[in-house]
Amino acid sequence: MKRVLITGAAGFVGGLLARRLSAADAGIEQLVLADRASASVTGSARWIEGDLADPAFVDRLAAERCDTVFQLASQPGGQAEREPARGRRINLDATLDLFEAVASAGTEHGARPVMVFASSIAVYGTGLTAQVDDRTPLHPALSYGAHKRMAEIALADFVRRGELEGCSLRLPGIVARPRGPAGQASAFMSELMHALAAGERFVCPVSAQASAWWMSGECAVRNLLHAARLDASAQQPGRTWQLPVLRLSLAQVVDALAQRFGDGRRRLVEYQPDDALEAIFGRYPPLDDRLARVAGFVDDATPALLIANALQAHEPLLTTTQGDNHDRTPHP
Repeated sequence: MKRVLITGAAGFVGGLLARRLSAADAGIEQLVLADRASASVTGSARWIEGDLADPAFVDRLAAERCDTVFQLASQPGGQAEREPARGRRINLDATLDLFEAVASAGTEHGARPVMVFASSIAVYGTGLTAQVDDRTPLHPALSYGAHKRMAEIALADFVRRGELEGCSLRLPGIVARPRGPAGQASAFMSELMHALAAGERFVCPVSAQASAWWMSGECAVRNLLHAARLDASAQQPGRTWQLPVLRLSLAQVVDALAQRFGDGRRRLVEYQPDDALEAIFGRYPPLDDRLARVAGFVDDATPALLIANALQAHEPLLTTTQGDNHDRTPHP
């Protein structure tokens, strides 16, 4: 992994990954960061601004001929439901265009490009079985999840044809995203952490017993990097991985926050469950993730470490800049 492209690099997970790979000891020869707006990172990373919905922008990225591509750009689930045409264009059409363009361009040294695609647990939908494993049927309840599943299948087919290498990672709710409107219907998971860390009251839209799958941004970056380096012989046939997660109720997360910031934090939470939201984001069953663990993927280990890792990622990593190390492709 010497020449790397990250799409969605100005986003939360993309920014964390960009910071990690721009470090002097990362061993990266060329780091290309792509998004609709650029941001500053340390090191020699180069930005290319543009919209993934623009085919010319996709071709420009493929022309970099990077050996590793992290496809993180997406239209968040809540926004994708409100703007279905835009959601399809980014989450499905543009993603497939990127797969095709990168496969066609190849790499400078002739090896197949490695594509790491950020899929989502939204592929499972609602009404899950008592335990989720690699044989669990997929019934996406949102267009976001449907498009992610379609892209998973497409990437596996590119690999089958020998045009790409790589895999799809089914990411859970990643915390703690920056405060403010994010477009994710699961944003309450991050907002809970921010509010209690700051000693603020929080109205929780799911019940205390609602169970979700949790992962910090720091842990997500570790898994993305592991996926990029995973040998083809260790990959599953479908080229999809359900990552290990911490399955925690909201009450357990509140307890972990109270242990870190004081028992009084529990009194700051008021539960006003939204049944529709809880049906999608609050009823995740136990997960059989043994195959992923054997392959080297990890979770945050404990609720306390989840909180520590998640709030560490809350520190501002990227700020708008007008530096010289940018290429700008007009938005369509």
